[in-house]
Amino acid sequence: MNQQENMLYGIRPLIESIKAGKEIDKVFIQKGLRGESFAELYGMLKEFDVPFQHVPIEKLNRITRKNHQGIIAFVSEISYQPIEEIIPAIYERGETPLIIILDRITDVRNFGAIARTAECAGVHAILIPSQGAAQINADAMKTSAGALNNIPVSRQKNLGQAIDFLRGSGLQVVAATEKASNFYYSANLNLPTAIIMGSEEDGVSPAYLKKSDTQVKIPITGQTGSLNVSVASAIMIYEAVRQRQIPTS
Repeated sequence: MNQQENMLYGIRPLIESIKAGKEIDKVFIQKGLRGESFAELYGMLKEFDVPFQHVPIEKLNRITRKNHQGIIAFVSEISYQPIEEIIPAIYERGETPLIIILDRITDVRNFGAIARTAECAGVHAILIPSQGAAQINADAMKTSAGALNNIPVSRQKNLGQAIDFLRGSGLQVVAATEKASNFYYSANLNLPTAIIMGSEEDGVSPAYLKKSDTQVKIPITGQTGSLNVSVASAIMIYEAVRQRQIPTS
């Protein structure tokens, strides 16, 4: 599915797609759009927690020259899964949960690379916010080498509440941040764990740092200030793999 194929244009096609159960990544709405049909669509976007953004008509016209009627939507390449169903299923299989939370990772190639690493390493799920997350499009799928077809992705309107749910379900929350005092290998990742990775620009959000049980950093000894987030994610994930594969005496 290329960029044009995963687009929807117009109010009625989007309403029908939502009714049909299609996963919508995001919707661009022309500023000032009004009318009875739009009111119906707007109510559905709210009801189904579909991410949307009001934009100038010029932006819509730059995306496509087709008759968009003030609405352009992007259909997701995958189906999202509720984290509330993922976690109990992991425990029921007798496994120790390992979840990765991506806080405002917007680059689709970074997202795809993280998904590829996570799936290879046996991470149980990826948790992302509805707003401020990379679009799961053809580029993300390609970069993931198909991994996004094989690892559950959960999209949450309120990431803070989802973190609270994970903690209430027995998972420790480990935030990777350069502000930490302890190195990443000091954390006990044998426990049920959710690892938070933050945006390239400013790291993990302060609100989520406060919700974390442990904060750790990856040592940087060169002149460059930080690692690419997909590389940092791989280091954190495979430290959990390493610890979990050490035989217990």
